[in-house]
Parts: sequence; C-alpha cells; structure tokens
Amino acid sequence: MTTPAEPQSLLLQMLDPAHRADPYPHYGRIREQGPLQLPDSNLTVFSSFADCDEVLRHPSSASDRMKSTVAQRMVADGAQARPLGQPGFLFLDPPDHTRLRRLVSKAFVPKVVNALEPEISTLVDGLLAEASSPDPFEAIAGLAYPLPVAVICRLLGVPLEDEPQFSAASALLAQSLDPFLTVTGASDDGFEERMKAGLWLRDYLRGLIAQRRRDPGEDLMSGLIHVEESGDQLTEEEIVATCNLLLIAGHETTVNLIANAILALLREPAQWAALAADPSRVTAVIEETLRYDPPVQLMGRVAGEDMSIGAVAGGLERSDRGSVAGGLERSDRGSVAGGLERSDRGSVIVPKGDNMLVLLAAAHRDPEAFEHPDRFDPDRAAIRHLGFGKGPHFCLGAPLARLEAAVALTAMTARFPNAALAGEPTYKQNVTLRGMSMLPISL
Repeated sequence: MTTPAEPQSLLLQMLDPAHRADPYPHYGRIREQGPLQLPDSNLTVFSSFADCDEVLRHPSSASDRMKSTVAQRMVADGAQARPLGQPGFLFLDPPDHTRLRRLVSKAFVPKVVNALEPEISTLVDGLLAEASSPDPFEAIAGLAYPLPVAVICRLLGVPLEDEPQFSAASALLAQSLDPFLTVTGASDDGFEERMKAGLWLRDYLRGLIAQRRRDPGEDLMSGLIHVEESGDQLTEEEIVATCNLLLIAGHETTVNLIANAILALLREPAQWAALAADPSRVTAVIEETLRYDPPVQLMGRVAGEDMSIGAVAGGLERSDRGSVAGGLERSDRGSVAGGLERSDRGSVIVPKGDNMLVLLAAAHRDPEAFEHPDRFDPDRAAIRHLGFGKGPHFCLGAPLARLEAAVALTAMTARFPNAALAGEPTYKQNVTLRGMSMLPISL
C-alpha cells in the first residue's frame, strides 16, 4: 500500500521537466495506482482508458473552470474570475458552448476542409522543396510548424506576416494549459508573462476585427462578424475569444501531431518505408500517433454534479471493483476486453465542484485496453484513442488536423524515402501539449 503523500508526489513529478522527452514510464506509475483522489486539493486524477473515456463522455463532466470549488474559493478571496475575459467555447458548457460551436463548425465541415487539400499540398511541396540541401532538415521549422500556421491564418483571415508576433504569444498561452495551479495550488513563475501575452493577443484580434468590419472578406473572422450583425447576439468578446481559441488550438496541436508522427516513423524505419511505398497507410499512421504519442497529453474537467466513475464503461457494467481510498488502494482488478469491461472494481465518487485531470497519455498506454501499448504499430487490428477528446467537446478541427498531417506525411516519406534522425529531438517544456522545438533529419 502506498502512503497518503504519494499521489501528490507522483503528480509533482509529472510536472518535472526531466520527464518531457519520455513521460510514459511515469504515466505508467500513475496509472498503476488507479484513480488518485486528493480531497484537500478537490482533485481526482484518472489514468486508465476506461475511466478517462467515461469521464469525457459523462453528462455531468463540465469544462467551465468557474464551476470548480477551487475557482469559486479563489474568487471569494478576491481573484478575478476571468482575468483574460470571455473564454473560448472549448472552456464553456451548454448552452453557450453549443451556440458558439454551431456557428464556428461551418468552417470545418468536410466540404470546406476537403476544398483546402490542393492549397495544403501546394504549401507542403513548397516547404519540402527547400529541404534538398545536404544539411540536416529541421522538421519543425521546415514543415511541421509553418504548414498549420499558414492554414489557420488563411481560415481566420490573420495576416501571415504577423506570425512572429502572435506565435510568441500563442506559445506562452499554450503553457497556461499546464495543470500547475490544479496540482500545486499555485501558478508557476511564468504567470505574469502569460497574462501580458494573453491581453496583447486579444487586443491584436480586436484590431483585426475592426478592420474586417470595415472591409469584410471570405474568412471565418468576417463570417463571425456577419453572424453578430445578423442578430445572433454574438458579442465582440465572444468573437475575440473564439478567434483567440482557434488561432492557438488551430496550429499548436497540429504542429505537434505532424512532428510526433514523423519522429515515431523515423524511430521505426520499416514504418517510414512502408508509408513511402503505400500512401494509403497514412490514416492508420495518424490514428496510431494520436494513441501512441498524443499531442494533447491531458485534459481538465469539473464535476458539475456528484459523479460515480467506474461502474459503467462503454455501456457495460463494471462492478465489485474493490475499495479506492484516496487513489491509494485498488485490488482484484479483473480482465479488460477492448477497454470496455472491467470487473471486481468499485466506482470512484467525485464530489460536485471537484477538478478532474484526465491523463490521456496514460490511458493510451493502458495494458488493459491495448496489446503491446508501448509499441508504435499502425498495423494493430483496432486503433482507439481519446486524442481529439470525446463527447460534446470533441475537437472541432480534427478533420483539418488529419488532412494536414496526411498531406505532410505522405509527401515527406515519398520525397525522402531514406530519411533518418540526425540527432535527438528537443522538447518544449509544456506538459499538456506535447511537442518538440527541434527535430533534425538527414535526408
């Protein structure tokens, strides 16, 4: 049996930069403990595939942080409820989430996304044409980063020449997704810098919105303004928050998806060669990357009501799970078939208002849900993952991310069938969004 101090210690180690290059052994140690409950912190951490899947689908699982006991306590003590203003719809719940998502979803329907493929292919060809020198190709700066940035700028109507400015702000804001406050009760040292970046980016977007009001185009920003002026009561701050969310999420996660897939393929040269020979394999490569090395490693949720997790998964009953005391003791864990059925484990009760951490990266390596979970295997019989979320907050941009990754990976492997790693990658410090800052490749 573990001691009461161990859950906190395990989570603090998760935040340690020493684990960035390969966090999966540590996620495995967390998963072995079962659900971790820290009552003093109003926090429950889930790490098995079945539990994470259930939390994301649960009707009482909320995304608005202001519904949490911790947030309400901080506001009562004098903190600003929303220091950066209106949050993006990803961090809202119905009905606000439903309304805003519906308006934005028009830009991501299959017809619109598929129409972008020729333009994406042209962008990729142009980027790879510059990778023919004898020097190592830097895959982040040369492909994985500029492609999604160009695409999201095109969709939103953001001038590509402003990329250095908003990308610097975006990188800082991506760090704000890391659960330092949730785990430690305090923000990390970069809080003030991120606040400044967030306020600057919103002011920048307000300026662009003002320009689009005067001179509308065919972009999503102009479309949102038109909706507002058509009487749908989309406020200025809602437009700003939505564009802010799409600008950050629209490229950060796709950059990491492309880069993580390139690295996984290069570490398995037979898989790189197989994709070069057969481009139809790209879908399986992308889905396996989302399982094996997901760009989004964890998600936060709030219990909107008292929640019981573990009694039901995938519509199948899970009963008799043994006791869970502070996430410290689980016994008699029965077999799992496809991550859906687990026996001999009782449910975990999450009180209303408690924060929940859903560790996708741990869930995707769950041996109870996957055979050989630590193996990158696009040929596995069934590839399941939670990489784009689940339920009403399933990633709106998933079709676009998949398309960009498919075009980039097929072109890269076809053009450079003998590519190999030219050195070990350098990882960003982010915990939630796993990505590299450098990935050198010899062509």
